[in-house]
Amino acid sequence: MARDEGLEELLREDLRSIAGLTEKSMFGGRAWLLHGKLFCGARDDGMLARLGKGRDGWALAMADVVPMISRGRRIQGWVRAGPSAYGDDELRRKLIDAALDFVRSLPGK
Repeated sequence: MARDEGLEELLREDLRSIAGLTEKSMFGGRAWLLHGKLFCGARDDGMLARLGKGRDGWALAMADVVPMISRGRRIQGWVRAGPSAYGDDELRRKLIDAALDFVRSLPGK
């Protein structure tokens, strides 16, 4: 799967001031973790955001946001935002903030 370097750069810019982040290759693209907990990613087919099981309804109601599919299966609590969604600075930031809020609510590793 090819990478979307433009999306990766948008996410790097949005995340640059957050302490505790790491970036690594994952999902056929790039992924970001907060203190070791995966919360978002960039692939050639869009931005991935981990919102948590049962917390993704608001995002799925937005245009160009769909459930994340991996190997033909829906991944609960994850969404994939297409270009018109992640290209909207406000919506992209809302997805990032919701993903960060979710992983911050998880117990420590």
